[in-house]
Parts: sequence; structure tokens; C-alpha cells
Amino acid sequence: MSYVMLIYETEDALKSRSDAQAHEAYWSAWGAYHTALAEAGVITGGSSLAPGHAGTTLRIRGGERQVQDGPYADTKEQLGGYMIFDVPDLDTALDWAARCPAAEYGAVEVRPVHKME
Repeated sequence: MSYVMLIYETEDALKSRSDAQAHEAYWSAWGAYHTALAEAGVITGGSSLAPGHAGTTLRIRGGERQVQDGPYADTKEQLGGYMIFDVPDLDTALDWAARCPAAEYGAVEVRPVHKME
């Protein structure tokens, strides 16, 4: 069964991606995690995302296009990336999510992927 893991990170964690001193520690944890996922054969896709301020939200209201720059939600944590797992069940997906580095400083949401018929 496929599950998506949505990775929510704080603004400080997102800045760690490019901060010279924090960069190595940040990415080494993620590298080890990704290696474990790949070796177990459970990851089928995913990517990190640009910070929320780089996003654009689109809505259609009354037939008109409404575009908003920046993050849609004003929260301390922003969607920082996602991964897609192919695992037998939710418990296994949660086991992998618990190993995610962001679980220590942000939040990790796991959802089944709905197959479109």
C-alpha cells in the first residue's frame, strides 16, 4: 500500500538547509534516513520543497482566479517536503515516519495515497 509522508519543518530547520555550519549536520541525518529507506526498498518518490514564502496559492472564486504569494497558512511549521512509501500497512509507514529526522524538531504526517480509478 502507498503512503505519503508530509514533512513539516520550522523556519529555523528550513534555514538549516543553506546555513553553512548547520548544513552538514542537517543533511547527514537526512542522507542516512534516505539510505535506510532505499536499502529497505520502501521509498518510491519524494522531494524537499522550497520554503513557504516561495509558494503561490491559487483559488477560483466566482469564476475568477485569485492568486496569493507566500505561504497559505500562517503557522510555525511549513510543509518542507514529502516522501512516498510502498509498505504493507499504516503501522509500517508510522515506523518509518518515526525514524524521520523532522519528527524530532517538526511534525510528520502520514496519509494513505488514494488511487484514482
